[in-house]
Amino acid sequence: MGALRRFGIAAATAAVLVPLGSCDTGDPAGFKQNAAPQPAPPAQTLELTPAAEQKDLPVSTEIGITTANASVRSVALADAKGRLLSGRMRPDNSAWIPDKPLDYKGRYSVTVTATDGRRAITKSTSFTTMAEPQRQVGTGMYLFDDHTYGVAMPVVVEFSEQIPEKSRAQVESRLFVTTTPAQPGVWHWMSGRQVTYRAPEYWKPGTVLSVRAALKGVPMGEGRYGDDDRKATAKIAGEKLELIVKNSNKHIDVFRNGKKVKSMPVSLGKASTPSSSGTMVIMDKQESTIFDTTGEPGDQYRVQIQYAQRLTWGGEFIHSAPWSVGDQGNRNVSHGCLNVSPSNAVWLFQNTHVGDPVTVKGTGVKLERGNGFTAWDLSWKEFVKGSALPVPQELLEPVPAVAPSPSVSASPSAAVPSPTDSIN
Repeated sequence: MGALRRFGIAAATAAVLVPLGSCDTGDPAGFKQNAAPQPAPPAQTLELTPAAEQKDLPVSTEIGITTANASVRSVALADAKGRLLSGRMRPDNSAWIPDKPLDYKGRYSVTVTATDGRRAITKSTSFTTMAEPQRQVGTGMYLFDDHTYGVAMPVVVEFSEQIPEKSRAQVESRLFVTTTPAQPGVWHWMSGRQVTYRAPEYWKPGTVLSVRAALKGVPMGEGRYGDDDRKATAKIAGEKLELIVKNSNKHIDVFRNGKKVKSMPVSLGKASTPSSSGTMVIMDKQESTIFDTTGEPGDQYRVQIQYAQRLTWGGEFIHSAPWSVGDQGNRNVSHGCLNVSPSNAVWLFQNTHVGDPVTVKGTGVKLERGNGFTAWDLSWKEFVKGSALPVPQELLEPVPAVAPSPSVSASPSAAVPSPTDSIN
């Protein structure tokens, strides 16, 4: 501090001793008069939706926010009793989304403040929501809290009725997936009743998936609205397990983290009932179940099956088949399923997860789109075309097709399908 003080004294003394020039006014204010005027800061704007006093809005209503020269600092949404509701901004900052659906026939007020760091602007609005609609579309999600899934597990949301194409973008905009570590993905409409989410590649082992299908009250066309909000947080297994099935040698090769760990003989579908070729996903596992084909065309019977793992809605499973052990590895005798020996069926059952990929090759019959969890049977280029919303440019870039490495998110209860396979 002493040095600073000495410098200050010296500078002051020098200023006294320096003679003034004839053109110098000696008035420091003269410098201010000659300085360029500072431009006025740009005007801030803040606009909100819904407009004040709008009525009969869906309980999925979001707070739309448009700003200029400012960013949102706070959003306060309160119900008629003054209770504040939690929520969060969309990633593009276009709207604030309540964490839970609003109440039917509820009145809400909202106050938003935006700032540029120096100045702030605040606006408010209010609205009321509609009565509970009579026509509601059932929704379901094939993902459950605290479950562990394989690396190919897609997020699948289903609807009890067809969603018209013109309504799909709005529905899709209310489906949220967060992954840790981050792995951006895209939704794809397999049909008007099912939309599926995946990333360009299989999930990284150990990924945590958090999903919200925020569909309660969402308009779904033809005067119908979504029935409920559904959430789930699940984990991807810590290892990448893949099954490669080749009709050429009639074997299943099992790969763990890219390394072959087991090979076992298999019998696939016979010529009249061939197995599907393509990349499927294990959808369900039942240690013991009943295959019941009574009332269906062709062979009809009802029989108990052990260690069954579903691959398609159409009734293709991996399962224990002690009656075909002599055929396994040699000829195809099933009705479409993958027959393995009892001991191999037990090993697979103990080592696989729902969500593990199973790729069948060389049967001559292509897997039907939507017949099971078929997201990975599409190339990424094909998959992104199924989104009802614009896909970010960075996700449109071509990526290597996802395939197993042969290197040496109806109701949620429907997620446990009822086997209706013929005996194989």
